Amino acid sequence: MKPIFLLLVIALYFGVLMLISWLTGRNGTGNDAFFRANKSSKWYVVAVAMIGTSISGVTFVSVPGMVRNLDMTYMQMVFGFFFGYLVIAYVLLPLYYRLNLTTIYGYLDQRYGPKSYKTGAWFFLLSKIVGAAARLYLVAFILQTLVFDRWGVPFVVTVIGIILVIWLYSHKSGIKTIIWTDWLQTLLFITALVLIVWQLSFRMEMNLADIAITIRESPHSRIFVFDDWSSTQHFFKQFFSGMFITIVMTGLDQDQMQKNLTIRTLKDAQKNVVSYGLAFAPINFLFLCLGVLLIYFAEQNGIILPDVSDNILPVIASEYLGPVVLGIFVVGIVAAAFSSADSALTALTTSFCVDILHMKAVPQTQEQEKKDIHTRRRVHVAISAVFVLIILLIEAIGSDSIINAIYKLASYTYGPLLGLYFFGLYTHVKPTDKYVPWVAIAAPVLCFVIEVAMKQGFGYQVGYELLLLNGLITGLGLRAISKGTRLRRH
Repeated sequence: MKPIFLLLVIALYFGVLMLISWLTGRNGTGNDAFFRANKSSKWYVVAVAMIGTSISGVTFVSVPGMVRNLDMTYMQMVFGFFFGYLVIAYVLLPLYYRLNLTTIYGYLDQRYGPKSYKTGAWFFLLSKIVGAAARLYLVAFILQTLVFDRWGVPFVVTVIGIILVIWLYSHKSGIKTIIWTDWLQTLLFITALVLIVWQLSFRMEMNLADIAITIRESPHSRIFVFDDWSSTQHFFKQFFSGMFITIVMTGLDQDQMQKNLTIRTLKDAQKNVVSYGLAFAPINFLFLCLGVLLIYFAEQNGIILPDVSDNILPVIASEYLGPVVLGIFVVGIVAAAFSSADSALTALTTSFCVDILHMKAVPQTQEQEKKDIHTRRRVHVAISAVFVLIILLIEAIGSDSIINAIYKLASYTYGPLLGLYFFGLYTHVKPTDKYVPWVAIAAPVLCFVIEVAMKQGFGYQVGYELLLLNGLITGLGLRAISKGTRLRRH
């Protein structure tokens, strides 16, 4: 497929997104629409949109690629995801709805105080902007390779163009628009995934029974690891890491929870979380099956796979499966990437405006609302610019597997949030608020020291369980700065 046709497909797709933005923005562009979608979202629409937010373009290429080195052991983490969603639905959501929060970090203000509140918000802002930029970088890199390199377009221009498009369709109505664009994008990337698997099996002359046999007999079909405690892929490490990563990267993440908080009632919000949580296992399993089939296809045809695992699917789709598959792949990865990036950009703008600038979703006067909307739009532009800078920095550094880098970052930056929330929920003592930021900074630093010491001293490779350790150290630090003051039970 020539680059001009790929560009036309992308342009048509962007046009549809702009149409959705126009339709959703006709009835309101105020901060209540931008931050909370006027509390009018349907739970089943949000459930579909949330799948797209959680499964990004990184998942689209990294999960099939990781099969070569890690087999299908990623499913162990996926099994843990669902139990994390149950905690979110029945522990965290009731808290957020009871407090009627616009951003979830408002809980920290009520539980600990303003210093803790700002600490939680800043940890989210740092974590999300780096993680979202990393996800979007991979897609920008693939589009650059497949389309824009052939026209001599610099990578920086490609990145700016992508961010500009996201800003254009999200800057007016924010989350109100994003719910519907992500709903569409989720359907598109799931369709693309199914079509790629079908096209790959068609070229290898396989029916469903043949596919099942091929995957079952593949040396890469291993899912469970129970025999090596030192391995980062051991079942219990993966399962509990998946559970707690879901709790922190969804339940303690404004990006993920903002859509949930647009639903009017707690009961419907819980239906939403449980339903899209159930969808993750079959979708991720299909991604891993695709990875096994890609390796089998390469062996059949004498194809030398690229050294970087994230490049396996893009290389085979672009060079060996023909223009139809390439077109499907481009639509799928763009849909998956945009459904994650647009939501992150909106959530970052919301958190900065509400948590840092103390902006209200519904101000008391029209004059104040006009002023707040103007400020919000300036913040939206500024965060978009920071996205561009971080993506260019990631390009300069590089990474073999972006998804592993994102989860590693989450272990360090979301650990303090995990400690803050669970200490707040399950203890009745009140730490000294002014010392909380120091605890939140010290915990990940100490975790890094422990990780290095364990590897050098005992040969133990610390995996995603680092997140649990980080949260535990944060909790112990909060206890240490508590003076014994106990909260009143209501």
